[in-house]
Amino acid sequence: MKLETTADIAFPKDRVFAAYRDHLVDLVPYLENVRAITITSRVDEGHLAKFVNRWKGGGEIPAVVRKIISADLLEWDDLATWNALDFTCQWQTVVPAFKDAVDARGHNTFTEHRPGITTLRISGELKVDAARVKGVPRILAGTVGPAIEAFLVATIKPNLVAVAKGVEKFLGHEPR
Repeated sequence: MKLETTADIAFPKDRVFAAYRDHLVDLVPYLENVRAITITSRVDEGHLAKFVNRWKGGGEIPAVVRKIISADLLEWDDLATWNALDFTCQWQTVVPAFKDAVDARGHNTFTEHRPGITTLRISGELKVDAARVKGVPRILAGTVGPAIEAFLVATIKPNLVAVAKGVEKFLGHEPR
């Protein structure tokens, strides 16, 4: 299933791009649904920066619900290659609890159509192989997979926009 969304951020694209790439950990206080982000690895190769970041979600999920939901379900790895020449990011999301069942990947582009206003376009694809999800009968996998994809895309889109708004708040408080 396609995952596409855009967000306008009221700062120049070089600052927005750098905030996403270099200050992700600093954004956590501005993100309601994220408890932590840890940089697992970073490799700089000229204009490319390759990251593996571990996200821990559940910031606004009630504690009672978090106790019921396995912590593994609220964690994911973000594998990203940031290209400073064309202001893009290629990404793949890996959910350890569903490593074999979920494939999410795509790219982000940062453009400045008006001075000081950056448009972030997130384009990706999310595929769920429900036959590989524990507890889903194979006979229902063809029906359940698309339903899971639709639910996840509907949940992820507002969170991606919320991260963009978090970047905007962060940049508004960042010393120049």
